[in-house]
Amino acid sequence: MKTDSLTDTGEFLAPPPSEAAPPGPPSASVQVDLAALSHLGKVRPNNEDNFLVVRFGRFLDTLLSSLPGGQVPRHVGETGYGVLVADGMGGMAAGEVASRAAIALFIDLVLATPDWVLSLGEPEVEEVIDRMARRFRDVNKAVVEEAQARPGLRGMGTTLTMACSLGADLLIAHVGDSPAYLCRGGELHRLTRDHTLAQELADRGAAGPGGVPARFHHVLTQAIGIPGPGGEPDVRRVRLADGDRLLLCTDGLTGMVDDAEIAAELRREGPADAACRALVGLALEAGGKDNVTAVLAYYRIPPAR
Repeated sequence: MKTDSLTDTGEFLAPPPSEAAPPGPPSASVQVDLAALSHLGKVRPNNEDNFLVVRFGRFLDTLLSSLPGGQVPRHVGETGYGVLVADGMGGMAAGEVASRAAIALFIDLVLATPDWVLSLGEPEVEEVIDRMARRFRDVNKAVVEEAQARPGLRGMGTTLTMACSLGADLLIAHVGDSPAYLCRGGELHRLTRDHTLAQELADRGAAGPGGVPARFHHVLTQAIGIPGPGGEPDVRRVRLADGDRLLLCTDGLTGMVDDAEIAAELRREGPADAACRALVGLALEAGGKDNVTAVLAYYRIPPAR
C-alpha cells in the first residue's frame, strides 16, 4: 500500500494555531524574572553558601487528534518555580558539604514523590505543607547521620530556606537565619523569623539595655544538622500580587546591608539580575565579612480572567 493512499491523514493532525482552544491554567501566564548570585566575600577561605533555582510543572501537548479543533487544547501546562538557599556551618569544608547536601537531598525527595500536587487550592495546600515539612525533617535526619558517620564532618549543619510559587500562590519554608523578604509597593516585608538564640532572647524580653550581645546572633536554635526537632521548618503561605519582588539571601547580605538599603535596591527599575549584583556589591563594599548569596524573583501576574 502506498503511503499517499491514506487520504484522510489530515483529519488526524493537530488543530491549526488559529482555532480556539480551552484556556490554559493561570500559573502558565505568570512571568517570573529570576536571578541568583553567590560570592565568597573578602574574609572567608571558602564559600559555604549554595543556592538552586528551578522551574517545574506538568504539561500536555496535542500531537494528533481526530477531534474537531478547539475541543482539546493544543498545549496546556502548569508552571511553578522553586528557589532554595542554604548557608553551611561547621568549619573547613563541612559547611559547604552540608549546604550542598541539603539542597541535593531535598530535590531527590521531591523527584521521588510519585504524585506531584500542582495546585495550592484549599483541598491541596495542607498536603503540600505536610510534604514540605516532612522533606525538611528527612533532609535533617540524613545530614545528621552523615555527620555522625564521618569524623571530618562532625558538627556540620546548614540553614535551609525555600520558596515555591505556583501562579500567585507562594509557600515559604525555612530553618535557620537565611531570611526571605517580599518587596511590595516599594515596602520591604520580612517573611521569616530567625531561629537564633538572639531572637529567642529578644522574644522573651531578655535583651539588655544595649540589646542582645552579638555572640548570640549566630547561635542557631534550629537548622539542618541539629538532631531531633532542628529540622522542623516554619512554613508560611503568601498570596502574590503583580509587581511583587521576592528575595532569599544569607546573613552575609543582611549582616552587611540594612533593610533600608535592600528596599532601595528592590525599588529600582530594571531586571532582577541587576538588583542581585547590586545587593551583593553593597555587602562587599561594607566589608564582605561572610559569604554572601542573593536570589531574586520578580513577578508579573496578569489580572484574573
